[in-house]
Amino acid sequence: MKLLEIQDLTIHYVTDDGTVKAVNGISLELEKGETLGLVGETGAGKTTTALGILGLVPDPPGRIVGGRVLFEGENLLEKTPHQMRKIRGEKISMIFQDPMTALNPVLTVGDQISEVILLHQKTSHAEAALKACEMLELVGIPAERAGDYPHQFSGGMKQRVVIAIALACNPTLLIADEPTTALDVTIQAQVIDMIGALKEKIGTSMLLITHDLGVVAEVCDRVAILYAGEIVEAGTLRQIYQETSHPYTKGLFGSLPRLDLEVERLSPIQGLMPDPTDLPAGCSFAPRCPHAGPLCQSTPPRPCEIAPGHLVRCHLFDGGAAPKKEVL
Repeated sequence: MKLLEIQDLTIHYVTDDGTVKAVNGISLELEKGETLGLVGETGAGKTTTALGILGLVPDPPGRIVGGRVLFEGENLLEKTPHQMRKIRGEKISMIFQDPMTALNPVLTVGDQISEVILLHQKTSHAEAALKACEMLELVGIPAERAGDYPHQFSGGMKQRVVIAIALACNPTLLIADEPTTALDVTIQAQVIDMIGALKEKIGTSMLLITHDLGVVAEVCDRVAILYAGEIVEAGTLRQIYQETSHPYTKGLFGSLPRLDLEVERLSPIQGLMPDPTDLPAGCSFAPRCPHAGPLCQSTPPRPCEIAPGHLVRCHLFDGGAAPKKEVL
């Protein structure tokens, strides 16, 4: 059963300098118990998509222009702010990108976890405090540290507290927005392992937002590649990693160091992502694509299903363009 279904979601930020087209017709599906990786470089629209799901797009300047976000069959975009407050934290939780700024510096970590529990569950303050201690133990922090303040914790420990807050009410869906970005490599591995173990224990579905393809390979069942606010390729982990099809996805893998190949230089994707206030008329990736032809410059490609569940948005797969040289 589909837990989350995003249909043609479009989000713009209207500013004095122009309209930022952050998300442009994204469609995604997430099954119960599944982990979906949303991958893209900085500015691709990953976090804006997550904020759109939660109804947290800042308005102004942000505006959801169109689309639907179906969660358990109900369109979240039609919910009132009061209804969304009940859903956030209880049914859908989010681990924010930077643990350093996600916590309130003047409240103890125990109080911050208790606050979520008291907000969504009928329980006493004493029971909420006890549950907060249990959550801290669950993420590997001794319960006696519930009375400590955020500044008394390291970055990795703060991220564990943020995860404890997100999981305190056993949400159905967990959105993890680059949960390891601010952490060093060894702590990253610990946090990813912990999120995976907790997800299995609680039975939560997860949308993992990241630019780290190594993290995706470790924890995700399916992957969607985001570029300039559009899904350019989506499929199972095997389809994306072993049957890579879109030139942008191939470029991402080509820019990663590999232990099994001895090369003098990596192969980065040439150029930069387009300005979201001035997107190309045709394919957004055309200015950087080694295959781009006249049709790519003028006509946006449509998603094509090249195998069951494997979608690619590229004219190479709808008969519109012919390869000109080897893909990166």
